[in-house]
Amino acid sequence: MRTTPVYPGSDLDSRRDRRIYGSLSESCISRLKNAVLEAGVAFAWAAYAHLRYEPFLHSYSSFTQDFGSRRCENEEHSTPGEALFMIPDSERPDTSTREADIERLREAARHRLHARAGVPVEPIAHYRREAERPFLASERDRVTILFGGLTVKHERLIQAVFDSCGYRALALPQADLASCQIGKQYCNNGVCNPAYFTIGALLRYLQQLEASGLSRETIVDRYVFFTAGSCGPCRFGMYEAEYRLALRNAGFDGFRVLLFQQEHGVKADTGAPGLKLSLHLGLGAVNAFTFADALQAFGYETRPYELSPGLTDRRLARAIEAVAQALAGRRELVPPDGAPRWMYRLIGDKRLKPYANAYDHLYGPATKGALGACRAALDDIDVDRFRVKPVIKITGEFWAQSTEGDGNFRMFEFLEREGAHVLVEPIGGWVMYLLQYQRVRIFARRGLTLPKDASRLARLAARLREERGLWLRRLAVEVGEYLYRRQYDGVRDAIGVAHPLLDQRELARIADPFYRELARGGEGHLEVGKSIYYTTRNAAHMVLSLKPFGCMPSTQSDGVQSAVLARFKDLTFLPIETGSEGELTAHSRVQMALVEARLRAQAEFQRALASTGRPLDELRRYVDEHPELHRATYHVPHRRGVAGVAANFVLHVHDRMRRDRRWRRARVDTMAVGQGA
Repeated sequence: MRTTPVYPGSDLDSRRDRRIYGSLSESCISRLKNAVLEAGVAFAWAAYAHLRYEPFLHSYSSFTQDFGSRRCENEEHSTPGEALFMIPDSERPDTSTREADIERLREAARHRLHARAGVPVEPIAHYRREAERPFLASERDRVTILFGGLTVKHERLIQAVFDSCGYRALALPQADLASCQIGKQYCNNGVCNPAYFTIGALLRYLQQLEASGLSRETIVDRYVFFTAGSCGPCRFGMYEAEYRLALRNAGFDGFRVLLFQQEHGVKADTGAPGLKLSLHLGLGAVNAFTFADALQAFGYETRPYELSPGLTDRRLARAIEAVAQALAGRRELVPPDGAPRWMYRLIGDKRLKPYANAYDHLYGPATKGALGACRAALDDIDVDRFRVKPVIKITGEFWAQSTEGDGNFRMFEFLEREGAHVLVEPIGGWVMYLLQYQRVRIFARRGLTLPKDASRLARLAARLREERGLWLRRLAVEVGEYLYRRQYDGVRDAIGVAHPLLDQRELARIADPFYRELARGGEGHLEVGKSIYYTTRNAAHMVLSLKPFGCMPSTQSDGVQSAVLARFKDLTFLPIETGSEGELTAHSRVQMALVEARLRAQAEFQRALASTGRPLDELRRYVDEHPELHRATYHVPHRRGVAGVAANFVLHVHDRMRRDRRWRRARVDTMAVGQGA
């Protein structure tokens, strides 16, 4: 069927216009077309000017905002392009006057509606949080800082860092079901599950102090609570208010809660002079996180294969105490410590002091001593890496995927009892995610703070200053990412941990078709990105996502996972919502999913063994002849596309046997002797 072309001005074109625009007159249709054309030309020119001549953009964008009223005054111009340049800047309307008129009309409408409803007009009184008694610097010697919400290993090292900075600090006991019930008793309904556990743990400890003989006034005076906060589309942003509400409901009104916003990074501040987030405290926290993450990963990588049950936990406790003593004994360097005197005189005390302390925290004798103590404490653990274990990657909400107690049904302990190898997510992964978010957000806000009514030269100067500041901020974030990753890799290599921190840019890239990087709330795109990452690279046999009941960001990620599962057919993904009940159901679902994960791990091991062309007994004999291969601290390279420890170990032993000429000669001699006999 041929289609008759439509030419502007033809009868068919007029019939089409009448069909589209209805009963409008020809003149109205013509004026509407001209207005649309002028808008298209104006916006096209604005886009071109933004790319080439940004300082001139304001003049043209002002025209696009007001071209509707000016169009009628410039109908004599033959083309829309001419009308674009014919309006001088002096004739443009005053936007401040227009805003004042809008505000006046809004107030008049407000008074009219109040009068109609019979409601008196009262001044607007915005909510203000009640003033809280500050934590003063003079109170540091007698006030104890309580904190919690992390694993036992992380909290022990954080407490050591507080001790090194001169604070009295104490980690709360791990939250259990009893703590959750206390939290539900004093908090609002519908609060996030981690809030019930962490708030309940705090209230339970305060009630125990009261039962020991301390009055509530003494407890409020001698204790404060320190925690992290956030802002965004997540119930985590309401934790601070829930803490204060629960404390007031439990009878501890006036108990001080110190909060720092995790998005502020190095600029974070508690607002209390008694607790300063100094450079020494921040660098100590970096060391605490890296050591605790590496030791925690070492425990989960070693326990399933240990030959002496319970030995790994005992050696880890010894290593944690050794690191804690090293961190607690560290003191902030003051001039002329940490650098030669001539360097202090040349650069200056204030400028050189931060760099000297940073170098001491990253590469100083205390850090090296802690690494040596960890290696010595863990070096006598023997393992059997020929045991075939399915690797289960843990993702999900931050607290649910990291806690080791009742908050996630003790899922890690259950998985190890079922014969699985748990691949936990380090807290360093969240730190790297926050740095990556700041790096992307820097340029996403480009141009928002430029002056709108200044001259072209002033706008150009402001743009240059802004670009310089943006690149300096990005450089600072890049350096922070590099140093944190380097510090973690140093500890990881020293004790033989296999898995490094994931590349956040790679996670954002592979998750982008399903979940945008700047979509904040909870773990954001990380759940989707990790599921795809560990599936496409065969780095895990199953992905287990743990999240609180009703967690909005995780619910969004689970919805996106349906599209991910449709794209990646080999993905084994299981979401589990945690709470104060439902443990049996959750464990049953995990048991059913583990069947497929075990089959995958066994098939992978058989493929690896077949590729070597050697029987398993021969590989075992070689390992028995080389005791270092039994050590838990021995580093086995992780091959891309091979998830299981047993499969990686078989391939590694095979490579060593091929390179070991002495062993091959001894084998040939043994075979010759056997044939001669």
